[in-house]
Amino acid sequence: MKLILASGSPRRKEILEELGYRFDIKTADFDESTVSLEKPAHAVQALALGKAMAAAEATAVSEPTLFLGSDTVVALNDVVMGKPKDEADAAAMLRSLSGNTHVVYTGVALVEKYPDGDCGATETFVEATEVTFFELTDEEIDRYVGTGEPMDKAGAYGIQGLGRVLVEGIRGDYETVVGLPAARVYRALREHDVVPG
Repeated sequence: MKLILASGSPRRKEILEELGYRFDIKTADFDESTVSLEKPAHAVQALALGKAMAAAEATAVSEPTLFLGSDTVVALNDVVMGKPKDEADAAAMLRSLSGNTHVVYTGVALVEKYPDGDCGATETFVEATEVTFFELTDEEIDRYVGTGEPMDKAGAYGIQGLGRVLVEGIRGDYETVVGLPAARVYRALREHDVVPG
């Protein structure tokens, strides 16, 4: 079965490439405002499925194809933190994460599509990883915000980049925080007859 990544995230692309998969990338518009963020674990699965379905519906396929959608949210005390609107918002997010433990949820959705246009089996799952931040000084926060890295990241930090120095520890899968839980995705793809190579 052919694999299509329904995400423009360079981090997700990198993880799949590191696992040895061959795939195309196709994204389509999906109205994320239709998904309630009240329950983060449910929200990321709904967002991932919406993205995978939108890409599947917008793409004609000539062979059985599996669309992989994914979404990641950061939640502090069950309140979802999106991407910062501006530098002041990024600094405020980092101050709230300082010295605290938050949860990063990554949802994954798999949607099968066939040449006749039918969409077959769908599957969603979520992985959650706890991340604890050091107590951060205002100087540290200002310096990090000044790098620009937080501006396109949920929760205003990237654990795979300069943001790694803010993190005291994690409990769970590191790649869930990066944006795609590699081990779980590998096993799920294998169930759909998609193998690396």
